[in-house]
Amino acid sequence: MEIKIQHLIKKFGDKTAVDIPDFFIRSGEILGLVGNNGAGKTTLFRLLLDLLKADEGWVNYVTGDAGETTTINPAESEDWKPLTGAFIDDGFLIDFLTPEEYFEFVAKANNIDGKTLQQRLETLTALMGGEILEQKKYIRDFSAGNKQKIGIIGAMINQPQLLILDEPFNFLDPTSQNVLKHTLADYNKQTGATILISSHNLQYTIDISTRIALLEQGLIIKDLPNDEGAATEELENYFNV
Repeated sequence: MEIKIQHLIKKFGDKTAVDIPDFFIRSGEILGLVGNNGAGKTTLFRLLLDLLKADEGWVNYVTGDAGETTTINPAESEDWKPLTGAFIDDGFLIDFLTPEEYFEFVAKANNIDGKTLQQRLETLTALMGGEILEQKKYIRDFSAGNKQKIGIIGAMINQPQLLILDEPFNFLDPTSQNVLKHTLADYNKQTGATILISSHNLQYTIDISTRIALLEQGLIIKDLPNDEGAATEELENYFNV
């Protein structure tokens, strides 16, 4: 799925959270969105998911191949929802359900039968680390790291063409961070999905992303190709790592 952004502006009072004149994300890219706190990363994701209304501008999703494409404006149509998976924060979870119940809910919402759901969960066994299923407790009683895993798994159940994850490495232990990195890279390779992640974990972002956008005060100030970690030096200089 391609994403086209034009003249996108979102303000909160006098503060401009996002101001992107023109930006294009190609199908199959893994775009890492980096920046300090308040740079506008989460606000941009919420605009992409129609969770916030833009003050100006628009976002279009383009699906299909070169022979026949469909353009969808998420603010005007819901046709993008079956094609998209996202996890921004705990608000995406239903914390009085068990993980099994939550995954079943997500599956039913996407018209996925029980057998297919089990097959897809099996592909994510490594990410679960034996700590998610058959625990006999509600989501609200899991650790922050395991809630993060549940949210990411839920976002991937419908095998989305577009996967959006805000700070996916947060709360995860080093082993789980590494498993997640490989899980996302493998998913991108197998499906050709477009993946957008924001992260304060610079090294994992560099490792996984094919392209990196650096935000500062709502503006994309750097758009960096990242073949074989080519963006490393420039990002380290910016953040004084």
